[in-house]
Amino acid sequence: MKPEELNDLRDKTLEELGEELVRLRKEQFHLRMQRASELLPQTHLLTRTRRDIAQVKTLMQEKSRA
Repeated sequence: MKPEELNDLRDKTLEELGEELVRLRKEQFHLRMQRASELLPQTHLLTRTRRDIAQVKTLMQEKSRA
């Protein structure tokens, strides 16, 4: 994620972050299905999506502690 996108995520509430997490999980699922059917030429998108999920989860955990 770009720094600007990460700053935008920091401004969101826990509910909005949860919605973002669901969106990223769906995207990850679709990418995995494309890879399994050998229709995914850009395999780096899987790694990027996995990292984005981790960043959102980290932000959610930080907000829940505060």
